[in-house]
Amino acid sequence: MSDKKSETDRLKDDNIFEKFDIPFKTAVQPQQLTLDSKISFSCYKGIKCFNACCSNIDITLTPYDILRLARHLDIPTWKAQLQYTRPYEMDSHSMPGVKMRPVEGGTACQFMTEEGCSVYEDRPTACRYYPFGTMGMRRKDSGELEDVYFIVKEDHCKGHDEDNAMTIAEFREQQGVKIYDTMNREWLDIIVKKRSAGPTVGAPSERSMQLFSMSYDLDAFRMFTQSDGFIKMFDLDSELRKGIDEDDTTLTRFCMRFLKQVLFGEHTIKLKEGAAKLRYEERKDVIKSKHEENVKKYSLRDPTEGTDDT
Repeated sequence: MSDKKSETDRLKDDNIFEKFDIPFKTAVQPQQLTLDSKISFSCYKGIKCFNACCSNIDITLTPYDILRLARHLDIPTWKAQLQYTRPYEMDSHSMPGVKMRPVEGGTACQFMTEEGCSVYEDRPTACRYYPFGTMGMRRKDSGELEDVYFIVKEDHCKGHDEDNAMTIAEFREQQGVKIYDTMNREWLDIIVKKRSAGPTVGAPSERSMQLFSMSYDLDAFRMFTQSDGFIKMFDLDSELRKGIDEDDTTLTRFCMRFLKQVLFGEHTIKLKEGAAKLRYEERKDVIKSKHEENVKKYSLRDPTEGTDDT
């Protein structure tokens, strides 16, 4: 018999919810679930609470969520972001996040209709998972990002009372979240790394944050990879180049690779020989000016200077 514990047993031994003493009422149930955990839930038109969850939204969006909505609506990602999202700060270092924008002057989702969701086939990840949640977690003894699932049980939701037993794995299959999880994984990994990397990466440069913000507008990122500056710097093979230009899946994955290289120095994208030196020479005056500006901005005053009452 193997000494290796099952995923269920291991999570019982290391329940992240036990690490928090939550001083307020929350709909999140303090129990970690695995793919094999049994649940019972169903949502359908005619259930007493139909559309209630869409009437008061707080939906965080990923770059892939916005891309899918844009393709469904046949508009560029910048326009989808402008019309249907709002920015927010994910942490104290102003990590830019994006949430679904509700209707003007209200709290309901813009895509809610009497028949249900008007973009159902391309609805965001959070909507697919509801009333369950998932988050990425990296344990101290592992470099891998693991998925943790939990129940969100709000008073208005009657779907929990339905006799429709299934596992989390079956629920995920039913809701079509597999492709979303695949496409979101690297983006979530960036968020987790950024939050756990400490002060060195805790406050990335303004330029890095601009590039991270661009990940929400993948059409703009595609155009960025077609710019002269990018082409001079990075050595992409013809197959990858074609994929970035024509395939949204390849584009999304490459964007995450690029962000990891910019934010964390994970060099998986090859530079052209001599490109970095040439780029430095082209931007030498700008770099020097920025350095002098930062020295002036962050240098400390000599404590011996000033008067006694300063």
